[in-house]
Amino acid sequence: MPTLLQSLQDHDLGHLRLVAEAWGLELDLPDARAGRKLLAKALLKAGRPEDQFELLPKDAREAVLALQAAGGRLPWPEFARQWGEPRPLGPGRRDRERPDRHPANPAERLWYCALLGHAFFDTVNGPQEFAYLPTDLAVHLPQPPPSARLPLGRPATPAERKRPRPTSTALLDHATTFLAARRAGLPLPPEAEDWGLHVPWLEALLTAAGLLDKNGQPQAENVRAFLEAPRGAALAQLVGVWLASPRLNDLRLIPHLRAHGRWQNDPLKTRTAVLGLLPPAEPATWWALPAIIADIKAHQHDFQRAGGEYTAWYIQDTRTGDYLRGEEYWDNVEGALLTFLITGPLHWLGLLDLAAPEADAPVLAFRYSALAPALLAGKAPKSLPPEKERLRVDSALRVLAPPNTPRAARYLIARFCEWEGLQKDSYRYRITAASLGRAQSQGLASAQLLALLKKHAAPPLPPNLAPALAGWEEHGPQAHLESVVVLRVNHPDLLAQVRASRAARFLGAPLSPTSITIQPGARQKVLEILAELGILGQLDEPEP
Repeated sequence: MPTLLQSLQDHDLGHLRLVAEAWGLELDLPDARAGRKLLAKALLKAGRPEDQFELLPKDAREAVLALQAAGGRLPWPEFARQWGEPRPLGPGRRDRERPDRHPANPAERLWYCALLGHAFFDTVNGPQEFAYLPTDLAVHLPQPPPSARLPLGRPATPAERKRPRPTSTALLDHATTFLAARRAGLPLPPEAEDWGLHVPWLEALLTAAGLLDKNGQPQAENVRAFLEAPRGAALAQLVGVWLASPRLNDLRLIPHLRAHGRWQNDPLKTRTAVLGLLPPAEPATWWALPAIIADIKAHQHDFQRAGGEYTAWYIQDTRTGDYLRGEEYWDNVEGALLTFLITGPLHWLGLLDLAAPEADAPVLAFRYSALAPALLAGKAPKSLPPEKERLRVDSALRVLAPPNTPRAARYLIARFCEWEGLQKDSYRYRITAASLGRAQSQGLASAQLLALLKKHAAPPLPPNLAPALAGWEEHGPQAHLESVVVLRVNHPDLLAQVRASRAARFLGAPLSPTSITIQPGARQKVLEILAELGILGQLDEPEP
């Protein structure tokens, strides 16, 4: 930030004299150039900045402390929104109205005390307008106490938190299913619609964690280490990635918002800012979500963007087609992001419990979960049960993976089997010839499946399992089921007549003296030929 002398460079002699008077100084300022140096030297005299701070009104002192708390500068729109801004007065009007004696707001008072600067500074998004404290003055001014910031928002009412929605560690199980489907080249199962999380966000998280490569394919060694890690350590890994990743862009993953253009945002900076604005991590206290958002809007309006960024960011609401440009759409962008972060990632990652007035009502309250203190400290929670449940295999070659089955085992099972959905929170699979063929095309042998089941399944394994796998390995599928159309007649002589007619080219294998198969799609043609032979037939089922 600029020094005091640099801050005075754009001010004329009349302004300098008003500043000297505000500090109670009688200085002979011959001209603006010499006056700036004399004034800066006088204002920085030992003990003088501290004394001047104490003479300021309470609201002006609060503005100084706010700048100090922000590292000496705040985006000008954010500062002006709370503390006002100096009126643009020309020298003549300024000298007549004396705004130094009758300031319109705290910012104007600080302006005529030289405690407030106004300049453009470079940022990652280009030059931006800032309010600042001159650096050599700031070192002499008080710092806000650590406890100066009260929590934003308010505690939730009993009605707002009537129906709790506790967090869980299901994210780990959904990640396992996602990785297994992606590795097998299969779509996600239909049950993914009921996961309660945004699947593109999960994919972005797994990519940021190095579990998926740039083409969206699992990174074998990284996936193995992740799946074999204890449940608490795996969850802590994903939380750590989300907290520290500059690539995982939550704003661009909100389902109903679409970004247009080449503007850039800083997701890590925003995520860090939001976490700093949330109440202290005390699991016992429920907080009202709408009140938190309202207070952030009022007091930390520019936590994500400031100034011209409100119009430079082209964001569309896909539900309405509206383009959300300008500060008037703060609720639609910043408000939507806060809601998404609190009810989405922070909940999915096991950090926040949620609550609502009714079971199907929108979330109105949140609190830190019992897992949050450890996870936010980068540690694995110690309260999670180990993954020691055993797989179960029945004689129909169905494989059931109960909750807390080792994720590494279920990942491999999913690559060998067909997915058959959930059954009482257990994952259900079936061994089929098609699934074994798919696994074989990926370099997996049926002997590996047998070894996997011997290690992770509850004994005894069904006696038909090993012979079925061995038979498939040697011969492939040993039985085939087909859908066929069958022609049945009342007497063998009729069938012989049909086989000697033009219909012969549409017939397949005989099944009995009075029945024979029909080639697919030929039923109507055979009926027409039968009619020519004087044989009336009927279709027992309509042509598909």
